[in-house]
Amino acid sequence: MKNVGGADRAMRWVLGIGLLSLFYFLDGYWKLLGVIAVIPLMTAITQFCFINKLLGRNTCEISKR
Repeated sequence: MKNVGGADRAMRWVLGIGLLSLFYFLDGYWKLLGVIAVIPLMTAITQFCFINKLLGRNTCEISKR
């Protein structure tokens, strides 16, 4: 079941790639931000967000037939 729409997905891609770039540029504990980048990237790829599911949000534009 998909619950992440187009604009939300694009924002997650940008956020994920931005955080992932921090992994290469920062040292120490700040590298954890790069590891955290996996979360928005995976939700963008799979178009499913567990937090959206818990909150009952659905930003996916699926036409009802």
